[in-house]
Amino acid sequence: MKSSVALTTALSGAYLARAIVVMIIVGSVLNLINQGEALFQGAPLNFAKLLLTYVVPFCVSTYGTWSGLISAR
Repeated sequence: MKSSVALTTALSGAYLARAIVVMIIVGSVLNLINQGEALFQGAPLNFAKLLLTYVVPFCVSTYGTWSGLISAR
């Protein structure tokens, strides 16, 4: 499968839904670990970290799908 077709496929349908679920679950756990004091004790919240903590698992899941589609030629 061509790289661009694999990326389009990885960002659609069930693959996209799975990446979003991974993003929500993993991102939430990582935010609790990394910014627990900000969430529960009133410390300042770092919005850049908050955003990246959700974006990274989404990208990792999407990359895994993309690379799997590429190697399944």
